[in-house]
Amino acid sequence: MSSNSPRARKMADLIREVVAQRLQKGLRDPRMGYVTITDVQVTGDLQHASIFFTVLGDEAERTDTAAALKAATGMLRTEVGRNITARLTPSLEFVPDGIPENAAAIESLLSEARERDAAILAMKSSAHYAGDPDPYKVPRESPEE
Repeated sequence: MSSNSPRARKMADLIREVVAQRLQKGLRDPRMGYVTITDVQVTGDLQHASIFFTVLGDEAERTDTAAALKAATGMLRTEVGRNITARLTPSLEFVPDGIPENAAAIESLLSEARERDAAILAMKSSAHYAGDPDPYKVPRESPEE
């Protein structure tokens, strides 16, 4: 979906800046939460832009903010059209970014690893060898020496 061309990347950066500045000024929607634009991906033909965002808050705030952004898409597209120098203004799509969910999953895995490490350390402190303390054969000293 996204293009790696320098032209598309430049357009994506410009769209990200314009949308972030407009959101910083605020929307007149009470559902709007604290939004961070994490990434913008533009198709190779510059006709469609996917704007990835995260919202600070719980699931209800994320849902409300997504609805507010969907309602403001037309106004934001107009703002993008005014500030870019392209023949056509790309359509905008707001996509919730999975960063918070991924971070929570990674944190739970790290917590589980810490617990396992602590359990192994506890087992290690009370462990002892199954056989002789020195399992290597030591040559016997002969009485002549």
